[in-house]
Amino acid sequence: MKFGKEFASQMVPEWQAAYMNYNSLKILLKQIQHLRQKNKQPDTPARLQRDLKLYRTFSGLMQRQNQRANSLNDQDIENEAILVNHVKGNGSAKYETAFLMTAEEGGECEQLFFRRLDNELNKVDKFFKSKVKEVVEEAQTLSKQMDAFIAFRIKVLKVPPRFDHVHPPSTETGSSPKIFTLRAGMVAMNEYKGKPQSDDSIEDNDKHTNYISQDIQEENPKNLTSIRSASMNILNHVKLNEAIQTHFSSSKQTQLNFSKENLKKIEKQLKQAFIEFYQKLTLLKNYRFMNILSFSKIMKKYDKITSRRASRNYMRIVDNSYLGGFDEVTKLMERVEATFIKHFSNSNHSKGMNKLRPKPKKERHIISFCTGLFVGCTAALILALILIIHARNLLDKGGKAQYMETMFPLYSLFAFIVLHMLMYGANVYFWRRYRINYTFIFGFKQGTELGYREVLLLSFGFAALALASVISNLDMEMDPKTGDYKALTELIPLILVTLVIVILICPFNILYRSSRLFFLTSLFHCICAPLFKVKFQDFFLADQLTSQVQAIRSLQFYICYYGWGDYKIRQNTCKMSIVFNTFYFVVAVVPYLSRLLQCLRRLHEEKDPMQGYNGLKYLLTIVAVCTRTAYGLDKGIGWKMLAWICSAMAAIYGYYWDLVVDWGLLQRHSRNRWLRDKLLIPYKGVYFGAMVLNFMLRFAWLQTVLNFKVSLHRKTLIAIVASLEIIRRGIWNFFRLENEHLNNVGKFRAFKSVPLPFNYDEDEERDD
Repeated sequence: MKFGKEFASQMVPEWQAAYMNYNSLKILLKQIQHLRQKNKQPDTPARLQRDLKLYRTFSGLMQRQNQRANSLNDQDIENEAILVNHVKGNGSAKYETAFLMTAEEGGECEQLFFRRLDNELNKVDKFFKSKVKEVVEEAQTLSKQMDAFIAFRIKVLKVPPRFDHVHPPSTETGSSPKIFTLRAGMVAMNEYKGKPQSDDSIEDNDKHTNYISQDIQEENPKNLTSIRSASMNILNHVKLNEAIQTHFSSSKQTQLNFSKENLKKIEKQLKQAFIEFYQKLTLLKNYRFMNILSFSKIMKKYDKITSRRASRNYMRIVDNSYLGGFDEVTKLMERVEATFIKHFSNSNHSKGMNKLRPKPKKERHIISFCTGLFVGCTAALILALILIIHARNLLDKGGKAQYMETMFPLYSLFAFIVLHMLMYGANVYFWRRYRINYTFIFGFKQGTELGYREVLLLSFGFAALALASVISNLDMEMDPKTGDYKALTELIPLILVTLVIVILICPFNILYRSSRLFFLTSLFHCICAPLFKVKFQDFFLADQLTSQVQAIRSLQFYICYYGWGDYKIRQNTCKMSIVFNTFYFVVAVVPYLSRLLQCLRRLHEEKDPMQGYNGLKYLLTIVAVCTRTAYGLDKGIGWKMLAWICSAMAAIYGYYWDLVVDWGLLQRHSRNRWLRDKLLIPYKGVYFGAMVLNFMLRFAWLQTVLNFKVSLHRKTLIAIVASLEIIRRGIWNFFRLENEHLNNVGKFRAFKSVPLPFNYDEDEERDD
């Protein structure tokens, strides 16, 4: 792989604009090479110049080092092409390179190259400095959190006073004593975990590297008298996060609740905070390394093309810059590792590093094999289904209408789910292809997110299972003796739905448990809206549910069909019930109502009027769905006109919102007219095609109002319209996440914020 492609693959997607623009500099070098080849003298070929070296005077094998160095220095000065200056002004310093060979042919192009190279160095150096400043401030915050955590742990576990002493100064080494409070905390923590620790093991743990918290730093003997009080006095200036503290003391509101339950929550939050902080440091270290390497590569290319020796001079400046000379990130990583291993992994080095450095998920061949197997099974079952219907002439059977009214809605549920999963698998594939950081946007735990292969495996496995059930339940005629259908085959859809639900809520670590738990958590937040804080994954899932209204209605039909015993005689008496018709309205409104409540929650918290306008969109959709449902049950002219008006308003509003807000398109003055400034797909026609397709699929509801005369059963037509809505949602998903990704890129947001357990009262600290 060429370095340019490797460099692009190693970039943090949200920091892409802050990396050195390697490709643009390569283009400039190609122009310089073209000019030099154009102006090259034909009578002095490069090969001849190289061959002339073979006939120069031999200088000997024992040349003195100082003479050699002097000759090299003289040669460097004689062939000096650039002079790099460190200019200070306006509160910031930057690098400017003076090209000394402008009089030569193509010198202006080389001068432009170094001007752009300086701009890239200044940009990278400034960005790296700002990020280092952020992590240093965060390290200080984590240090204070660790101090409070250790003091809290001592208080909760009631560490005996004999641990709160300090060692006397060592007479042999003359070193100052260390605070013993941290060691006491380690003993208490191990007792708390049920793992008592011997004094020898404690001393072994103390031999670890440096730690981030202040209580492990060596102190001056003058301060020994105030060590213990300062350590415990921290608790007088902190409060627990509301998400942790179960209740406050009645005597004093700022008093902490010292319970083991709170200690577990604090430890869990701090552990997650350290893991996220370590990931930041890892990416920042990689950012530094890749940019230094890119400067080295581009300067070597420049030397090779121009036959100059400018790379050594320029790389000396890069090495002396903040980017090249500041290596505190590596040292900070070592301190974080030591702290995490000691406090959160019980001094187990391998266990701690496995959590800090999760191994990348390996692509297993068994997944590809099983996916191909299920794809083949699905294709074979579809073909078998078509042949059975044709061979048995089932379309002309008398029980066809009864089958379509009862069994088809049961099995269409599986078709909706499989189609949505296939669209999500395609989304994951294209998100990865165009480097959209969907794992960060959704908040997936690293290494647990499903790739498109895993999604396709589940989709086609579920599809094959559903098709096998359909084939086994193709009876069109009842038993003439009993007047019933086979009870076992009639229960197959219910058994399949039950199996899916059991697998979904299964607590055992099988079939991607972390992903199932993530889905169920977001689903619970959607159902309980607006009781929970709305995150991206929550309202994204709620949007998916708005496209699965027919699937939710199918679940309602399951309850009616099997709960009231209609499955025994294969009759659909559900619509004769007022309760069923009432819930037929309710279940269609629930996804939109959940989304509306989420918008109201965000409007209350963020004070953003756009959330109010977004909520209005879902309110209009609720009215449109209710009027269309009423028209489908009543068929009156009044309901038809009302359904027309409400549906048109909701569709136009929703279409505008999709394009302008969710996709960020239709920007008149952007670089890409009517699109947006930044596009991840290089083909602009894809965006315009998506706009047209979204418009057509948005107005698929016209079929339910206009009642087109087609030779399809009504249930089939409803399923087709519902499938088109799922396809529209799948297309919407890609561009919605692309726009979210670009917003994160614009703000350089590459990490999720982890709430810390303690809130410091800075005013009280200053008063003390």
